[in-house]
Amino acid sequence: MSEEIKNEETIENSEEATVVEVDAEAKYKELEDKYLRAHADFENTKKRLEKEKQMAIDYTNEKFAKEMLPIIDSLELALAHSGEESDTSKLREGVSLTLDTLVKAFERNGIKQIPTSGAFDPEMHEAIMQAPSDEVEEGHIVATLQKGYIFKDRLIRPALVSVCKK
Repeated sequence: MSEEIKNEETIENSEEATVVEVDAEAKYKELEDKYLRAHADFENTKKRLEKEKQMAIDYTNEKFAKEMLPIIDSLELALAHSGEESDTSKLREGVSLTLDTLVKAFERNGIKQIPTSGAFDPEMHEAIMQAPSDEVEEGHIVATLQKGYIFKDRLIRPALVSVCKK
């Protein structure tokens, strides 16, 4: 009889083991499915972000370009009217207004003119020549030969200047 009980216990244990094995296998498949879905979602998000990043890079200058279009229009009008017999003061005034518009558009987009008064700064200015002057101190800027510009904190073009040497 004890052998019969042992057989029944063995059968029950093997049935329980089979049930546990089936549960473990089902749990494994469920976790594998969740992992595959999460991985696919991650890959899709990665691809979407890469595409958005590329679009942002491609269209970075769109705002700036839109601000330049009215300036192009104004210059084209000035050229069209310059051929007519007219007062040159009006042409000068139109070009001056166009220049002001351009400078303001540059400033709104972080492009600023480098100041060229005061002491010479080798990081912002490039000395092209030296000239004596009684009006400014030695090492200070006498004249600006070409304006320089910075974009935010980065130098685009140094100002070409003449520096006082006594």
